[in-house]
Amino acid sequence: MFSLVERRRTYYIFSSFLIVLGLAAMIYSVVSTGTLLQVSIDFTGGTLLSLQFTEKADEQQIRDFMSEFGADEVVVQKLQAIEQTGSDAPTYPDGSRWSVRTNEFSAAEVTDLLNRISTDVAPLDREATSTSQVSAAVGDQVTRASFIAILAATALILAFIYFAFRKVPHKFRYAVCAIIAMIHDILIIVSAISVLGLIFGWQVDALFLTALLTVVAYSVQDTIVVFDRIRENLPKRRDEAYELIVNRSVLETIHRSFATQLNAVFVMIAIVLFGGETIRQFVLILLIGLTSGTYSSIFIAVPLLVSWSKGEIPFVEGDVNE
Repeated sequence: MFSLVERRRTYYIFSSFLIVLGLAAMIYSVVSTGTLLQVSIDFTGGTLLSLQFTEKADEQQIRDFMSEFGADEVVVQKLQAIEQTGSDAPTYPDGSRWSVRTNEFSAAEVTDLLNRISTDVAPLDREATSTSQVSAAVGDQVTRASFIAILAATALILAFIYFAFRKVPHKFRYAVCAIIAMIHDILIIVSAISVLGLIFGWQVDALFLTALLTVVAYSVQDTIVVFDRIRENLPKRRDEAYELIVNRSVLETIHRSFATQLNAVFVMIAIVLFGGETIRQFVLILLIGLTSGTYSSIFIAVPLLVSWSKGEIPFVEGDVNE
């Protein structure tokens, strides 16, 4: 039988490398920008402009204009032009719709900005152009709610596994390993957004937190599926070593994990290709997180059980005769 768990140290090293890379990126971000992650106006507060020009506009022109207008922080993203229906509906060329995130302006300043950009860059379709103000308090509330949700998920994992695995020896280990796998996925996602933020200017926004919470739920569910098979196999194979039972359980469930993952991957790739700019970052972060969730369930949570039983984890007593 092929043994996955005997290569557990390789999995630990690989995950540690990715997390350390992310931590290094965050340290560099602190040194260069003063923040761990590139945060959007969802957290800092500011003005969001959704500009629909009637002609093709150039990104550098928009950036130069915003700089001349006095914007300190500007994030410019190209969006898919609005598709209008009807014979009399206007048509817009590619490169005519842009999202501009900048520091907070008053209503009068926004009106002046739109008048001037329509003259200096390209004519605006005012009916298809929108603006909004985002308060930093909104981001603080979302962050606080997400943190509470993760704490609640941790408590529920402990309670559920403690009850469901109450007849399994060392049931507390299963809960701890599931939580470690969850923390692993959170660190991988944060590391990914940190690196991508430095390379592509990606920012942490409310959708990022949505992706994070989705991945937490997915990771825990996938881990519990594998743990449940271990629980079923333990009384059936009392004469086998614990490591062999764990490895057998992984091989019996790995096809389900990969099948579920591939289904999600195909859907998300389609959304990335055809869903437009506004949700592309969210879907890519979600894709990274779900991949990490499948990986951590099989290659982190389960091997940690074996490492724990063999006393390989520092300062934690094992039980090779389990």
